[in-house]
Amino acid sequence: MKLCFEGDLTTLTPGIQALSHDLGFFEADGGLTVKVKQSTNAEELVVGLNQSHAYIHYGQKHQFFRGLGLLLQHSSSGEPFELQEKQQFDTIGPMFDLSRNAVLTVDSFKFMLNKMALMGLNTVMLYMEDTYAIEGEPYFGYMRGRYTHAELKEIDDYADQFGIEAFPSIQTLAHLEEFLKWQPVSNYKDTKGALLVGKDLTDLLVEKMIEASSAPFRSRKIHIGMDEAEELGRGKYLDYNGYRSRFDIMTEHLEKVLDCARGRGLKPMMWSDMFLKLASENSSEYYDKDTQIPEEMARKIPQDVDMVYWDYVHTEKEEYEDLIAKHRKLGNNLVFAGAVWIFNTFGVNYGLSLNASDTALQVCKQEGIREVYATMWGDDGNESNPFIALLGLQLYAEHAYSEEKPDQDHLAARVKFCTGIDADTFQQLKNLDETPGAEPNNQKQSNPSKFLLYQDVLLGLFDKQIEGLDMAEHYVQVEQDIRSRRNKDAELDYLFEVPEKLCGVLKRKSEIGIELKRAYDTNDNETLRHIATEALPAISEAVRELRIAHRSQWLRMFKPFGWEVIDIRYGGVVNRLDTATYRILDYVEGKINRIEELEQERLLYSTTNRFTNKGAGWCSYYYRMASPNVFFHIINPF
Repeated sequence: MKLCFEGDLTTLTPGIQALSHDLGFFEADGGLTVKVKQSTNAEELVVGLNQSHAYIHYGQKHQFFRGLGLLLQHSSSGEPFELQEKQQFDTIGPMFDLSRNAVLTVDSFKFMLNKMALMGLNTVMLYMEDTYAIEGEPYFGYMRGRYTHAELKEIDDYADQFGIEAFPSIQTLAHLEEFLKWQPVSNYKDTKGALLVGKDLTDLLVEKMIEASSAPFRSRKIHIGMDEAEELGRGKYLDYNGYRSRFDIMTEHLEKVLDCARGRGLKPMMWSDMFLKLASENSSEYYDKDTQIPEEMARKIPQDVDMVYWDYVHTEKEEYEDLIAKHRKLGNNLVFAGAVWIFNTFGVNYGLSLNASDTALQVCKQEGIREVYATMWGDDGNESNPFIALLGLQLYAEHAYSEEKPDQDHLAARVKFCTGIDADTFQQLKNLDETPGAEPNNQKQSNPSKFLLYQDVLLGLFDKQIEGLDMAEHYVQVEQDIRSRRNKDAELDYLFEVPEKLCGVLKRKSEIGIELKRAYDTNDNETLRHIATEALPAISEAVRELRIAHRSQWLRMFKPFGWEVIDIRYGGVVNRLDTATYRILDYVEGKINRIEELEQERLLYSTTNRFTNKGAGWCSYYYRMASPNVFFHIINPF
């Protein structure tokens, strides 16, 4: 398609050129005339086509690129049209977790920014615990795929051409386990994940963190973290200073962090959860309904730091209203962070994510919250990826330009245009975890796609949970549904290779432990031999194919650091299948008179409150999926 732009394109041309390939157009005389005009209304976007020309009237730079996408999406028929939109949030965009092994390459980041530009998003938060370089701190991000100053600047430059504000989200208190594990930096450590605050050495480190993370970016925003710091003051700090209120320790440290930010002209924000926890009688419960912020506490909290209220699970309007009201008592400017659930799974929990986000974003509009983010965490190794979350990100974008809840047909058309993938194809990924035995819309965040892959067939830790749920047939159907909806010509079709092959594994592996135990208990040696010589080798081969597909996908998206963790996990699955074959054949051939692992009674997997009854639940950690035995033993966690 040929386009001929008219108007002031000084700041727009680089972005237009960057998107021309994705959108399938080129600039040429004689093409469709597109008249471009920046309006005085910063919230308004108008896109249309008439008999003589097309036009895009935009208030802010990022809106132009959404408008360009809308123009091409709606002009293919040649029929005249006009679209008017009003931006509902000042700031909206994703937060990418770049700290849990999957660090996006610069090229992958640019690809994602292209999609964000078409959606009309205008910010991106880079969550980096230790994955940015600090001069003089060689162990900070060591072998973790940390970004250099030049790489971050390249990302920022690329984002800026679309009017997208990129900025860092770091940790200045807790969540620093991967840095603090090194002995040469032990002087910084209070507990395994928290900094030893109140020391000049730590204060100097925080200064270096803030300088190194903010320097590559144009933005003056910085997220300073400070969430989930339950360990604060309970390790070396306690030895040195005796018992002190965690609130007092935290606010003293916060003032020092803010001084560093103020001195650099930065505008800080932080996660709010610790203040709500410290105000609660049940300090481990963030969503305690009875929590009230005391006035004395509110007075001591600095007012020049924005509070980020994160909430990923609620689906009722009243729940958000209540928690927003609690936050208002802090007095600070309030920011909201929701989520697209790619946490601790191979898929996306769209059942929960889309419902929770719909409700949360409508309440944010109602309550006048003007800044919102969609977090995409990568807990426990990051088997998933942010690209399969694009449907969820599209929902955030459509909320940003609609006063009401976006129409589902409109959302589907937009995500198809922006990504090349049907909404229904994205939705199939929820079924990796939304299985028989899961809550409706997977409200409890079940993740059988992960624990059924990694569980050991001889130990069968989750077999009692899923007994009678017909998981194998479920994964047969999901595999067929994903395969039937794939489009080999789509640029992002490769995203569905791993989910499809995972279903190929789970349709064989999910219930094999139950079958194995049943055959052993009934002395069915014929079935045992078949499992050892046919079923288990077939599972091993399917796992190898899955690993190869996953490796190809990972190295296409992420830096190589962190893939070794997933490689080791796949190796563990294959090796344990091999040992199971060995043990079973020894038994049926009379070399041993019992298989001790199969002698054990199967119990419910009750390590968390998400596994209290039979059914598909949630397990947070690989090492708890693979074995009940010791993977590592921390003698002194501090």
